[in-house]
Amino acid sequence: MPADDEGATIMVKLDDLLHERRMTLTELAERVGLTLANLSILKTGKAKAIRFSTLAAICRELGCQPGDLLSYETE
Repeated sequence: MPADDEGATIMVKLDDLLHERRMTLTELAERVGLTLANLSILKTGKAKAIRFSTLAAICRELGCQPGDLLSYETE
């Protein structure tokens, strides 16, 4: 979960969304055309960036909004 210089963090809630939809990470990777490794990096919060096209594809497959997937949290 990358933090910026001011102690705020972008949290990725992909694991929760996958669980709610009873979908595996492998299944989502196949549906959005990403490698399992890259999707895993996003899921664990270690990603430094995400393309809008990737975000749109994930939201399309999970039936969610970007705000359902990402949250901004301060310490």
